[in-house]
Order: sequence, then structure tokens, then C-alpha cells
Amino acid sequence: MKITVNLLFGLMVAFAFQAQAQHLRFDARQYINEQGDTLNYRISFPDMSSSEVYPVVIFLHGAGERGNDNLSQLKWGVQSFATDEVMFRYKPIVIAPQAPGNSWWSNFKGDFRKGEPIKLADRPSKPLQLTMEVLDQILADAPADSSRVYITGLSMGGFGTWDAIARWPERFAAALPVCGGGDPTTAGRIAGVPIWAIHGADDPIVPPELSRQMIQALRDAGANPGYTEYPSVGHYSWVHSYSDPRVMSWMFSQRKQ
Repeated sequence: MKITVNLLFGLMVAFAFQAQAQHLRFDARQYINEQGDTLNYRISFPDMSSSEVYPVVIFLHGAGERGNDNLSQLKWGVQSFATDEVMFRYKPIVIAPQAPGNSWWSNFKGDFRKGEPIKLADRPSKPLQLTMEVLDQILADAPADSSRVYITGLSMGGFGTWDAIARWPERFAAALPVCGGGDPTTAGRIAGVPIWAIHGADDPIVPPELSRQMIQALRDAGANPGYTEYPSVGHYSWVHSYSDPRVMSWMFSQRKQ
């Protein structure tokens, strides 16, 4: 029993140090635009030189990480973009905004939980609009490569990813929506964006049918999106997706023409 307890304590300490080390890689910042609208976000930079430009990853968290602590958005998924291996191999600038409580990344009409079709609203949500303004600022101020801007998100962030590429398809080199959903009628405008959607087949929170509908609509529009549906996996499909080196390799290999 003593050995088991000591081992468990050692693992807990190791995970705590690992989480703390990754948190330290993300600087806490706050963006305020001319209208006084505010967005908390975290940002991670690779080791940079003046002779290079670097890819940018926008990471949109899930509903459980909303708030104003500017920390909770680092809980799931985004840490995979700040590992030693990823930072060394791909050298991304990672932007992790935090949506305030009771707000959403996406702005869709229709509640899929009631069987209603999802339709893109006329205007983006305030947090997503502010995130795009942060992106503009980073592209202007940092050695960032505008031809390699990637967006990904999980759950609420997956919906936000589908929303963002529908509104600004020209901005993104690739999109990786995880356990989300979007408006299938927007497939024509996003058919030129490289997309790899991921979902758990047994997701009880966001039905995989929402991803299937988007993939089928894209195929009908002449696109060739990637789609992975993990069998016997529920809502936490991001645990598998962001730990898959093939996903990282695919995303960082995309570039706007």
C-alpha cells in the first residue's frame, strides 16, 4: 500500500509540474478595442529569429472553460500545441482566447438539441469577432505567417471553428473542428478550406451527426474534407485527436495558395 500511495503521489506531482510548465509558456494578455470591448487571451511564442515567419494557431476552448480568470482555457487540448516536440518541429504562435461566461464562440440560429437546423446568423459573436481582431494585431506586430493561420476548437470551440471559417474562409490555411457542428448550407463558401473534422461515435453531448452533415455537405460541394469518427468514444474525442501526431503533421503542412 505504501508503494502504491507513493507512486500515486509521485504521478500527481509530475502532472502538476508538467501543467505548470505548459502554463508558463502562455503569456496572459488582454485585448481592448476602440469600443472598449475586452477579450482575455493567452499566447505562446516559439524561439524566434528575425529571418523567419511562424505559423499561427487559434485555439477555441469548450463551454466549461468560459470565464474571466484567463487560465481555464488552457485546461484541455491547447497544451498539445505547446509541447517540446511541437514547439521544436513546427514553431507555432498559439493564441488561446477565453470567452466570458454565458457567451459563445459561434452565433448560430437553431437549437440542435431540439432537432432544429443550424443556420449561421448575420453577425459573429462578440468573443469570436474580438479573437479575429487579436489575430490581426498579432499578424501586424509579430513575425507571423499569414499564409499559415490555422483554427481549431473542441465542443463549443468546434462550433466556433465551423462558424469562423464560414465567415472568413480566406483567412485560414486549415481548420480542425473537434466534436462540433455548423451550418451545412455554408459548405460552398468553405469548400476551398482544408478541413479535418473529428468526432466521437458515442458522443452524448454533441451528436456526431452534426459533423457527418457538414462533411457530406462539403463533399456535395466538391470538397475532399478529412473526417475521423472514433468508435466507442464519447464527448472527449479531443484527447485522441490532439495527441495524434498525424493530425499535427497534416495541419501544419497546409498553406494558403
